[in-house]
Amino acid sequence: MPRATLDLQNADDLSAVGGQWKCAHGFVPGQPNEGVVSEAEGSPCRLTDFDDSGWEACDDLAAWRRRGVSFVWYRIKATLPETVGGRPLEGARCLFESCIDDYGEIWINGECDRERATVQGFNVPQRVVVSAEPKPGDEVTIAILAMNGPLAGPGGAVFVRYATLAFEWREPGY
Repeated sequence: MPRATLDLQNADDLSAVGGQWKCAHGFVPGQPNEGVVSEAEGSPCRLTDFDDSGWEACDDLAAWRRRGVSFVWYRIKATLPETVGGRPLEGARCLFESCIDDYGEIWINGECDRERATVQGFNVPQRVVVSAEPKPGDEVTIAILAMNGPLAGPGGAVFVRYATLAFEWREPGY
């Protein structure tokens, strides 16, 4: 199966999708206790229309952020290009691939694939379908919630090992 990727930590590939990562600390950044409250109904940071304009630009996803029990959100808005790896998008499917230290959730356009995009385990790679039929110009909002763990005794810090948009072309009729 032919495959091409865009490394969302590479300046040229970020330029190709018109994207810039942003990040902020907390389950709900800017709220008291970082939005961590009993019986919270969720974080608005996962939603496509969430205003992240006040968040810091994040030029290095692999940089350690926040120690101890902590949450960090990473967000990017990307526009799919005409071609990837010299091939038009027609016939491809688009996936987001990442590995989040220690635990992570991936939200694509405000939705979470509850089989593949939720916490899969300690430092487990995740691969989530962005679009089964991507089109040039499609806008995609990717929101990652990273959590440091184990929650009862966390070590290290939060970071994203890698973040790519992968395009795979199927054989016609497949």
